[in-house]
Amino acid sequence: MKIIEKEFNAITGEESLIERDATPNEIAELKKAELERQAIAKAQAKSEAKRQVALAKLAALGLEEDDLIALGL
Repeated sequence: MKIIEKEFNAITGEESLIERDATPNEIAELKKAELERQAIAKAQAKSEAKRQVALAKLAALGLEEDDLIALGL
């Protein structure tokens, strides 16, 4: 895996790009971050699915989400 680092010298205004191989620790951190991102996305999808079920049940009772908000629920 390649990593591109960008350095900027504020005094001269020069930019430089350095391409290098990722270290084993960086690769492990990237994999961990990806797994965390996937877990968050899965949790959000599950939460949205529960919300949609709740809204369907409210609709069956003739209520809307705004009704619950008005009740403070």
